[in-house]
Amino acid sequence: SSLGIIGRSDEFLKVLETVKQVAPTTINVLITGESGTGKEVIAKAIHALSPRANNPMVNVNCGAIPEGLLESELFGHEKGSFTGATEKRKGYFEIAHTGSLFLDEIGEMPLHTQVRLLRVLETQEFMRVGGTTTLKTDVRVIAATNQNLEDLVAKGEFRKDLFYRLNAVKIHIPPLRKRKEDIKLLAFNFAREFCEKNNIPFKGFSPEALQIMKEYSWPGNIRELKNVIERSIILSKGNQIDKDMIEPHLESVIGNNERALPVIMNKSPDQAERELIYRALVELRLAVEDIRSFIRQNYSHPFKPIAHPIANEVHIAPVNDSNNSDDESLNLRDMEKNMIDKALKKYKGNRRKAAKALGIGERTLYRKIKEHGIEE
Repeated sequence: SSLGIIGRSDEFLKVLETVKQVAPTTINVLITGESGTGKEVIAKAIHALSPRANNPMVNVNCGAIPEGLLESELFGHEKGSFTGATEKRKGYFEIAHTGSLFLDEIGEMPLHTQVRLLRVLETQEFMRVGGTTTLKTDVRVIAATNQNLEDLVAKGEFRKDLFYRLNAVKIHIPPLRKRKEDIKLLAFNFAREFCEKNNIPFKGFSPEALQIMKEYSWPGNIRELKNVIERSIILSKGNQIDKDMIEPHLESVIGNNERALPVIMNKSPDQAERELIYRALVELRLAVEDIRSFIRQNYSHPFKPIAHPIANEVHIAPVNDSNNSDDESLNLRDMEKNMIDKALKKYKGNRRKAAKALGIGERTLYRKIKEHGIEE
């Protein structure tokens, strides 16, 4: 628990055993698993249990850095190497020297950057962008992905030689639905942490609340569990958390009474993607309304809600359950385009800020802009 790792299921104990075995070595590690399973926590544990524990650990989300800046971030740049490079800057490979470098969402790394990364892994040498001097580094690389890299290799979107280099040791973190024994432990841990931090009394969970959490399949994994626990505590008003406080949050994620993974049937990938975005927006609005209701009921002084940069500008229409997939696709497509257009206007064309507000990567935003023909 001192490392932030909680679990005793057989599936998870296998993960911990592998962590203990590889941590003392210098071998590169690839961590795989669905989004929200705790890949960064495992990476930090590997570093903390290694001889490099007292040296830097640098975390990099490869999917969150614009493609044109990723090489500069990783390897640094020399003054004048590109427009805006007004001074020399160290990259993460220099900053993490003698420590560990965690490359999250490695599957999002562009092919040309993969070439440079492979060279560093093979030679421990690199040059800054715009530089001519070869620099040495002593860094242990820990990579993570929620994608199937073998599929990306087959499609030509990820280098086979880099995959083999990173995949020296593979640690797969099972989804929470395969770690049912750990749900109760995690729920109590998140609840105690949140209550202590916010000075809120915690009176535990009812047996029915624990049972419904165990039955639910948690498509968002540990991250979703933590969010549900924190929301339930806020709305519990200091009472024991029961089934009725937990269940609405689970149903609002799914959109029906089945506590299972959301499955979008008979729709194209684009339609399915928009449907999930739509449901996420409904969930966001429900969460905001829950919190506003709680504050109105418990505080008498004037309250002015804080506006979300995008959510308050988006009108969420009622769900159309008709079987007309063309109409549904059109509505969802128009809503998605409208959201992106409003975000870009709000941030005056700044893609990074717009993408952050929308909760997507900058490259995904760029693809959507082209797809919808949005003028910037």
